[in-house]
Amino acid sequence: MRHLSLKPLFALSLLALAGCGVDYELAPPPASSTAVQPAARKASAMAPGQARQAFAAVTRNVEPVAERSCREMTSGVNCDFLIQIHPDAKAPPNAYQSLDRSGRPVITFTQAMLGQIANRDELAFVMSHEAAHHIRGHLARQSQNAALGAVLLAGLATAAGGSAADVSVAQDIGAGVGARSYSKNFELEADQLGTVITHKAGYRPSVGVLFFQRLPDPGDQFLGTHPANPDRVRVVQQTIDRYGLN
Repeated sequence: MRHLSLKPLFALSLLALAGCGVDYELAPPPASSTAVQPAARKASAMAPGQARQAFAAVTRNVEPVAERSCREMTSGVNCDFLIQIHPDAKAPPNAYQSLDRSGRPVITFTQAMLGQIANRDELAFVMSHEAAHHIRGHLARQSQNAALGAVLLAGLATAAGGSAADVSVAQDIGAGVGARSYSKNFELEADQLGTVITHKAGYRPSVGVLFFQRLPDPGDQFLGTHPANPDRVRVVQQTIDRYGLN
């Protein structure tokens, strides 16, 4: 049985997908009186009880700002955020945005994630970042990119004479490539809007972004899902300077 090599098709799919999506230009970081301070990287995490109290307080402040921003920036989108803590204490550190069955946007923090956050500014920044993913429509855009990648690579496999199995594999690979192609840009977009929401909610994005500085740097990995930490800090700093935030 003849099997089609998918490597050339994989490369072609990357070139084609490079023509779609949103690009985010990163300029050199400007001088600012509200600069992000590397020294704060050593901040220790809040105690569990303190973290839960902070979560309740920050949610009360961030949620209405996020919902107002959502209504102002979108049309026909459900802006009724549900912000919650994951009930499974063993769930790994994570904060993420999803949609429930009715289409309501949900922001979930795992308990382990709360255990890594040092202060309310960091908590507000992460929460605002996740809200920004919904406002910018990233889940829908990611699905569109996945569908495009699946169709593109499956089409190339078909045109090259691949078998049904080859086309199926190509479709799966294309969907994965498409879903990841612009995830870094989505993260930077969410960092930018999240910075503004954090400030409007009464917190300091210049302090909140330090949470990312304490995380392992993913670098600029090929098809990675997150941009390098210095790039994220740069976007936040640029946004702070552009709008005169703190």
